[in-house]
Amino acid sequence: MKLTLLVAALPAASTALPTWPWTKPHSKPLKYPGLDVLAKRAGLLYFGTAIDNVVLDNKQYISIARNRSEFGQVTPANGQKWMYIEPTQGVFNYTLGDQITVPATRAGQLKRCHNFVWHNQLPEWLTSANWTKPALVKVLENHIKHEARHYYNDCYAWDVVNEAFDDDAAASLRKDIWLDTIGAEYIELAFKFARKYTRPGTKLYYNDYAIESVNNKSSKVAAMVKDFKKRGVPIDGVGLQAHYTVGRAPSYDAQMAAHKLFSRLGVETALTELDVRLQLPDNSTAQALQAQVYADSTKACLDADDCVGVTVWDFWDPVSWVPDTFPGYGNADIWDANFTKKPAYYAISDLLRSYD
Repeated sequence: MKLTLLVAALPAASTALPTWPWTKPHSKPLKYPGLDVLAKRAGLLYFGTAIDNVVLDNKQYISIARNRSEFGQVTPANGQKWMYIEPTQGVFNYTLGDQITVPATRAGQLKRCHNFVWHNQLPEWLTSANWTKPALVKVLENHIKHEARHYYNDCYAWDVVNEAFDDDAAASLRKDIWLDTIGAEYIELAFKFARKYTRPGTKLYYNDYAIESVNNKSSKVAAMVKDFKKRGVPIDGVGLQAHYTVGRAPSYDAQMAAHKLFSRLGVETALTELDVRLQLPDNSTAQALQAQVYADSTKACLDADDCVGVTVWDFWDPVSWVPDTFPGYGNADIWDANFTKKPAYYAISDLLRSYD
């Protein structure tokens, strides 16, 4: 997903903190250990955040984003996507990706790298050409080779292929340059190229949205994973993006079923882009419901056998991608515009402490 800066002022949110069932409401900030510290104590590998380049000049934002006690893992939200990495064929520019990964390395944060292959945010030289299958396969391998080698020592995991399945009722493969030119084989080729050029031990993920419950789409992804495992195509994990809406998010039980769907195939899972949008203007009731969704999602990861971590798709409301994509919705993150921790933050924190 793409993050962009909000231009319009955010509507004022209620300052009343609601009561949720697992703890008393917080009337003032409490000095708890950060979310990553608590997540590790609870048995996860990390609690992390996406970071976009558009906000790197905000010192208060960076002080939180680079606080390893809060976020032990970082995902470049946009800087490693094809249009920025290879804007001209054969010419590679790692500036935007490095702006996220280099400080994360200095801070001792893991990196989930994102992504090698997607239907979106592709450069014009790639989308406007009339490719043959062999030529496009070479382009695909060359891109993965160069990007993987540049970030060879940096990435705990790579989202190798992102959002390959469509939103239609059949959850068919998405028609795009890759499917139209190479065919369905492009997905396994991408994973094979990724294994060839990434550091041994790097986790290779398929990443998608609307697979956080058992449905046609998640079943199609599971069938692909099962086929890959049977034929020796390298795949280590499935990323559940977890972009949710208050009032329409899958339940804890539904999310647990999705984790089990994939873990029984021998791959790990992770929540890779968690946010919970709500209809604006928000209020204390909406914030309480939002907090419950964040807690339920984190709890499902904690209780699943092979879920390794949770990544929020940024943590600060003003840089959320939601308002531009879903007009009338927003405030999807766990810090508000004033850098105040929201009920959702405390819901996650309290839940993680309960596992300590």
